[in-house]
Amino acid sequence: MWHFLNTFLLFLLFITPSQAILKVKLHISGLLFFSVLFASQSVFSQGAGFNRVNEWKKYRKEVVLMVGAAQFLGDLGGLNKTGTDFSPVDLEFSMTRPAVSAGYRYKVTKNFNWYSSFNYLLVAGDDKLTTEPFRNNRNLNFKSNIFELSTRAELAFFKHRAGHRYNIRNTSGLRHRSSTWEVLGFIGVGVFYYNPKGRQGGGWVNLQPLHTEGQGLPGGPKQYKRVSISIPMGISYRLMLNKYWSIGAEINYRKTFTDYIDDVSTTYYDKYALENAYGPLSVAMSDPSKGTIPGATSPDAAGNFAQRGDKEKDSFMGVQITVGRFFPPKRNKTKLRSKF
Repeated sequence: MWHFLNTFLLFLLFITPSQAILKVKLHISGLLFFSVLFASQSVFSQGAGFNRVNEWKKYRKEVVLMVGAAQFLGDLGGLNKTGTDFSPVDLEFSMTRPAVSAGYRYKVTKNFNWYSSFNYLLVAGDDKLTTEPFRNNRNLNFKSNIFELSTRAELAFFKHRAGHRYNIRNTSGLRHRSSTWEVLGFIGVGVFYYNPKGRQGGGWVNLQPLHTEGQGLPGGPKQYKRVSISIPMGISYRLMLNKYWSIGAEINYRKTFTDYIDDVSTTYYDKYALENAYGPLSVAMSDPSKGTIPGATSPDAAGNFAQRGDKEKDSFMGVQITVGRFFPPKRNKTKLRSKF
């Protein structure tokens, strides 16, 4: 039941467009995860259904490779309406990019794992793909390589269904193959490097050195760093094919503590000041707007800068296929006591 609750909460997190509600549910999901972690250990230890006491120790050490797709959840691009950015309902599927990972999982107990990994994702966004008037007029775009190191705690529902131990005749209608599978809910922490680039002519330019929102200038924000913290969470399924190999699938979501993965956060800065400080390329990458909404990128009558982005932290997510290689212990080191 725990994995149903966790999956349902993650689903609510994904579909909720309100950032305030998103933060509340994020905290609730984390609290529930750890409360269920301690409450359910005794239940799972009784109901795992192993045909040997230490069966789970065959799967204790595992090297994992993952490959799949990545998506960005932030200011740029998205669907053809407002109010859904930073939410998975705003995904623009043409902006799907590759994601690959390599990691190591250690099964601390039968139902609790620790997993660490190196992850690479490519994320991107483009305002030209939406027909929402203000985003389309803004006409910003970006792509960024993300390199992440992360570690996480995994709560596992581990199930083994045994086949017939002996080849008994006249039991063909009752025979089934033995199978072992695991459903994981996880949450952790990571550190990642990103470097947003914008399209210029036929190539791409690094955006952070251009200070496109007046970073470091009077009245502008502080210059952002290209290293930030992430909170990975999600759900994973894996099937143990034998004592050496597993396959599975994973959905992972990362909440971050930066709003500049796409180089867009606050307001447009004064173009003359940008050009004097950082040159004409800074101005061009700051405001490539189409001009279909007059004055949309200019200060108002009171001199307040026009909005360029939302002050919400960026997120990204991945959907990946997993392949694992186990390193089972030698039989003289782990005694697998049979119940027969």
